[in-house]
Amino acid sequence: LAGRLISTWKVTHWSNIPTMVIDLLASPRFDQYDLSSIVFIGGGGAAMPQAVAQRLFDQFGLRYAEGYGLTETAAPSHNNPADNPKQQCLGIPFLSVDARVVDPETLQEMPQGEAGEIIIRGPQVFSGYWKRPDATAAAFIDFNGQKFFRSGDLGRVDEDGYFFITDRLKRMINASGFKVWPAEVEALMFKHPAIAEACVISTKDGYRGESVKAVVVLRDAARGQTTEQDIVDWCRENMAVYKAPRVVQLVDALPKSGSGKVMWRLLQEQEAAPS
Repeated sequence: LAGRLISTWKVTHWSNIPTMVIDLLASPRFDQYDLSSIVFIGGGGAAMPQAVAQRLFDQFGLRYAEGYGLTETAAPSHNNPADNPKQQCLGIPFLSVDARVVDPETLQEMPQGEAGEIIIRGPQVFSGYWKRPDATAAAFIDFNGQKFFRSGDLGRVDEDGYFFITDRLKRMINASGFKVWPAEVEALMFKHPAIAEACVISTKDGYRGESVKAVVVLRDAARGQTTEQDIVDWCRENMAVYKAPRVVQLVDALPKSGSGKVMWRLLQEQEAAPS
C-alpha cells in the first residue's frame, strides 16, 4: 500500500518506523514502485539496520534520518540533522536537552567513543511514574548537581556530538563471560540476502550459561530454499563465533506492538517459559 501511494501521489517526505521500510523493501512487487519523488525519509521507534539504510542510499540516494526518544521523554530527545545524518545513529540532542553517556554502575561520565548508559535532562522529561515512587527514584540520578533520567539504553557519543545506541541494557546476553548485544547481531544478520527480519534473544545453555538464538523471517523468494542451518553457518562465517546464533528458528512473522516495534520481550518470555 505504501509503495502504491508513494508512486501515485508522488510523496516527497515520509516519516516512519524502520519496520515499515523493511516491509516495503521486502515486498515481492517492490520493483513496480516508483519512489523517485521522495526527498526526505526518516523516523524512529527502533534502530534502522545498517544494511537496509545502505540499500536506501545505494538505490535511491536517500539517507535515513533517525531520531530517538522514550515514553518518559514525551517526545524525541535526539534527532539527526536532515542535511547531515549518520547511519545507525540517534543524532544530536534537541535544543535545551543535555544528554551524557555514563558508566551504568559507577555513574561516571564515559570518555568519547566508549559505551555506557545514556542519561537525559530536558524540559520534556517526565516527572515520574504514576503512584510508583520506588520506580521513579530508580529512574533518576544526580549528575553534576542536576537531575538526569536513566534511559536504560547503552550508547556512545562521537567526536561530532552524535549519539549512537548499542542496545537495551536488559537485553545483553552473557555467553561464557562474553557480552553479546542483540541489536549488533541483528544488524549483521540483515546483510544476509534471504533474511527479511530477525530478532535475537538469549537461550539457556548448560555450558555457556546463556547462548544466542535468532528468530528469523525469510524473504518470500527464500522460503523453502534457505534452512535454519544455512543461516547458522552464514553467521559463523560473518561474525565473531561467540556472537553467532547457535540456534535459529524460522517463523512466518515476528510479533509487533501497535506502533510496529518488534516485541523482543514476548519472544524472550516464550523462550524462558517451561516447555
